[in-house]
Amino acid sequence: MTDVIDIDQLKLMTAEDAELAEEALGIFRSQAEMWGRLLDPRSGAESWADACHAIKGAARSVGAMELGEACAKAETLGRSGEVSPAQAGVALSEVKDKLGAAIEAIAELEHKLATTGKFPG
Repeated sequence: MTDVIDIDQLKLMTAEDAELAEEALGIFRSQAEMWGRLLDPRSGAESWADACHAIKGAARSVGAMELGEACAKAETLGRSGEVSPAQAGVALSEVKDKLGAAIEAIAELEHKLATTGKFPG
């Protein structure tokens, strides 16, 4: 989990408040589900670049830094105006992989926060 979620970043963003962190993680999951549906390389680059932008900010706020970085790269590519379907597919596949890993780690972290009321480690 700690290789996917930077616990120190999450603590910083939530002033080490476990309840606030749990709430922030839940909001992230809701946003990720909504924006994740737009990560389709067959749709317009503007659409999936906007989704990457939204996920990037939300990811960084909960400490999912690798996801944030993958989103930043895909967003830049999407806004370049010169992206092939193959390039979009590769970039968005990485975002989806990182998003899946982040959601899994967040579910585990939410469980720990809910059961112990404390951050792990």
